[in-house]
Amino acid sequence: MILIADSGSTKTDWRVIGDDGKITQARTVGLNPFMTSHDKMVEVLKDELYPQLEANIREVYFYGAGCATDSSCAKVQNALALVFKGAEIEVDNDQLGAARALCGSEPGIACILGTGSNTCLYNGKQIIDNIPPLGYVLGDEGSGNHIGKELLNRYFRRELPTAISERLEKRFDVSKENVLDKVYHDPFANRYLAGFAKFVFQNLKDPYMTRMVYDIFAHFFNKTIARYENYEEYKIHFTGSIAFYFGNLLRQVANDKGLRVFNILETPIAGLTLFHQEALKS
Repeated sequence: MILIADSGSTKTDWRVIGDDGKITQARTVGLNPFMTSHDKMVEVLKDELYPQLEANIREVYFYGAGCATDSSCAKVQNALALVFKGAEIEVDNDQLGAARALCGSEPGIACILGTGSNTCLYNGKQIIDNIPPLGYVLGDEGSGNHIGKELLNRYFRRELPTAISERLEKRFDVSKENVLDKVYHDPFANRYLAGFAKFVFQNLKDPYMTRMVYDIFAHFFNKTIARYENYEEYKIHFTGSIAFYFGNLLRQVANDKGLRVFNILETPIAGLTLFHQEALKS
C-alpha cells in the first residue's frame, strides 16, 4: 500500500493506493514543520490520520509546505517513521509535488497560490530553478495572505470604498488592536491573513476589488514568473485555492502579459496520485 500526502499550512490531503489499485482518501490539518512541533505531528498522524486508514502502509510519499531544508524534511520523516514503522518514506517540498501533479513528465513552470505561494521551473523530472517564496512576511506574492495583507493595509490607510469598508467591519473584528495582535502574536498569522481572501472573492464584482487582485497577480508574475530564464517558452500551471477560485482573473493577467496558463487545479493530490500510479506501472 502506498500513502501519498499533499500538505499545506492549513490542511493535508492523503491518498492510499491499494495493491488492487483502489484509491482511498483522508484529510487532516496541515503539517508544516516550521509551524507544527514534532510531537504535534505525531499526535495528528496517530489520532487523526491512522484511524482513517485501512491498510498496511509500505511506502509513504509526503510533499509538504515548509519541507525546504534537510532539517525540516527530517522532522517530518521522523514523525512519519514513528507511526508507519518499517515503511519506506520520502519527504519532499510541496513545490516538487505541485510540479509532478501539474506537469507530469513535461517541462513547465509550476505555481502554488494558496495560503502562501511558490513557483519553480521543472524540466520534466526535477526542479531546476526556484525563486525563493520567502514566506508571508517577505514574500508569498499572489497568495491568500498577500491578498489579506493588501486588503487590511488599504482599510487602515482609508483607501477602500466606503461600502467595502462597511462590509468588512460587519464581517470581521478589524479594530487596530485585534488585527495587530493577530498579525504579530498569532503563530498562524499567515492563515489569519489568508482568511480575508474569501471576503475579497465574494466582493470581486466591485471594480475596485477586481483591480486590487489584478494588481496583486501582476506583481506575482513580475516578481516570480518573469525571473525565470526564457519563461515565455514554458507552459505555466497553477494549483491552490487562490489560483482555483480567482482563476479567470489570473488567466486575464497572464493573457495581458502575453502568457498562457494551462492547468489550474484546486489541489495537486489527484495529479500526484496519477503520477505515482504511472510510476508503479513503469
